[in-house]
Amino acid sequence: MALAAVQKKAAIDKYKTHEGDTGSPEVQVALLTERINYLTEHFKKFAKDFHSRRGLLKIVGQRRRMLDYLKSKSPARYTKLIGDLGIRK
Repeated sequence: MALAAVQKKAAIDKYKTHEGDTGSPEVQVALLTERINYLTEHFKKFAKDFHSRRGLLKIVGQRRRMLDYLKSKSPARYTKLIGDLGIRK
């Protein structure tokens, strides 16, 4: 399931780097994190939903690649973002 428009707008507003920003790595990672958190809660209720679990693994990999890119380009922005999102690594 996609994120609700309200959740998506809130994440974009919090992590945007400039006005009209919807594609910076910070925003993309924040949106992926929202989806990951939603699916994590979903699996607590529906443990045997293996088709959605594959989607979750793809999203986690996509977020990992995005974070690796951000870390190589700007370590300061990377550190700030993982601190704000509460992602451990």
